[in-house]
Amino acid sequence: MRVKLCALLAIATTVGLSAPPASAQQPVVLKVAIVQQIDSMNPFLAVFQSSTEIGRLMYDYLTAYAAADQSVTEGLANRWEPSPDRLTWTFTVPEGKKWSDGVPITARDVAFTYNLMLTDEVARTANGSFVTNFAQVSAPDDRTVVIRTTTPQVTMLALDVPIVPEHVWSKVGSIKDFANDRMPVVGSGPFVLSEHVPGQFIKLKANRTYWRGAPKYDELHFVYFQNSDAAVQALGKGEIDLVNRMAPAQFDSLAGKAGVTRNKAMGRRFTELLINPGAQSRTGEPIGDGSPVLRDVRVRRAIAQAIDLDALVARVNLGYAEKGAGLVPPVFGKYHWKPSGAEARTFDPVAAGAALDAAGYPRKADGTRFPLRLIGRAGRAYDEQASEYLKRSMSDIGVPLDVRLVSDNQLNESTTVATYDLAFSGWSTNIDPDFVLSLHTCAQRPGADGKGGTTDTYFCDETYDRLYAQQLSEFDEDRRVEIVKQMQARFYDQVPAVVLAYENALEGYRSDHFARFTTQPAQGGVIMAQNGMWGYYGAEPAQRAAQAGGTGWTGFALGGAAVATLVLAFVVLARRRAATAGERE
Repeated sequence: MRVKLCALLAIATTVGLSAPPASAQQPVVLKVAIVQQIDSMNPFLAVFQSSTEIGRLMYDYLTAYAAADQSVTEGLANRWEPSPDRLTWTFTVPEGKKWSDGVPITARDVAFTYNLMLTDEVARTANGSFVTNFAQVSAPDDRTVVIRTTTPQVTMLALDVPIVPEHVWSKVGSIKDFANDRMPVVGSGPFVLSEHVPGQFIKLKANRTYWRGAPKYDELHFVYFQNSDAAVQALGKGEIDLVNRMAPAQFDSLAGKAGVTRNKAMGRRFTELLINPGAQSRTGEPIGDGSPVLRDVRVRRAIAQAIDLDALVARVNLGYAEKGAGLVPPVFGKYHWKPSGAEARTFDPVAAGAALDAAGYPRKADGTRFPLRLIGRAGRAYDEQASEYLKRSMSDIGVPLDVRLVSDNQLNESTTVATYDLAFSGWSTNIDPDFVLSLHTCAQRPGADGKGGTTDTYFCDETYDRLYAQQLSEFDEDRRVEIVKQMQARFYDQVPAVVLAYENALEGYRSDHFARFTTQPAQGGVIMAQNGMWGYYGAEPAQRAAQAGGTGWTGFALGGAAVATLVLAFVVLARRRAATAGERE
């Protein structure tokens, strides 16, 4: 017994004396898988979810959404107040917040950002719908932003626009040509972009002067993978720390995997099948080469009726999703809409075929009516599997599909210039539904030169636009909810797209590397693809979590007091073992 105790004392003493200096410690890095390409690091142009995700880490908005319950909380502004007529909003930007280069953040940065969007059509590309109703934005002093709107605007606390530093962006010539890649990129968020090699990685460093406090680790790396299979394999090997948007089979394969924790959450995304309704510019010029048969709403309705959404969720999503309907996912309960009664479409390929007959598209001698093209993203399991399912479904009604799976950028290019008949797409919905609703207004179609606007479906409908304007100015919540549901019903009826599913967010992380992540909302929420940056910002390295919780020694940086405590623990442990073992020791 004495020999063992002496040995333990020797080990404890050695541990205490051999601690490496703090300067020798390697930086703590969170490595995140990314399988979607980046369309732009320029926050005025970025539309891809991958790009806006990184943008949220670099730039704060005027207000933010709390991690716990997604309620409105402090962003760059900490106070706000509307005028009695709700046409003027005054925001206060407090002292003490700084850009990552040390320059103070002021109200003038906010006014500069919004005025740039008001005066430059290209700067409105990604988020222009938020400022369309703005009449004037001013900063009478460094602390005060005053925004006047032409009509009352209910989304004034949900302006999801990255605020940029005036002292940097005022020197930018052409917004369209500015890549925003002069490292390190000056921002206001918890991380600073430090390196980007397209197709390989994106590296960010913790902003040590962030006004909320610095993150608990040093660097955040996004590592590119060709497909999610490779990303999940890398997670299993411990080569990366966090993966999201896994396919159901991939998610299931990680069950019980040592060192890996899974997170199944209600996602804020929906997956859709775009149906080109006859794309046009804002001024009515035809765009693209969509099949003319799809301009007929009867054809679009028949295509929708021939898709068994329940079977799609069961076979492709393996149950990790809910059947699609409207534009707002179930996670945002009050605005979520489901069809009922006569307005609901039921899966019925026979009725769909009869509708096509009645519309003047009978089967030909070979059994087909007209061909269509379907474009999707290569490397995404959903697109690969769902396209095969849709081929069979459309074949049943005499519509052969030519499927083409391409890269992210190729898919984006085709849908942007409307060179498609059918296409897979999807959007992350914000807490306030205004942005996703705006994507289907006539004003969001591009100009004749292809610039401006961020349309999703090239939908342009007078009834929908009228309802959109009504909801934007409606401050009575119950009435606004009803208008938003009417808009979704109109979209569903006119079928510029079929919302296929509201997918669960299937995520996995190395809990042996990072003990905790902040989810949004707190209960059942997501880690990645949040309405904010909390998942990355709140990540806590397992080593530091263990130190804070006293669950073990990490880093071998024990002082004299720690050694004494360790010795005492060994003595107590040895005595307990002797007592429980009887005379055998």
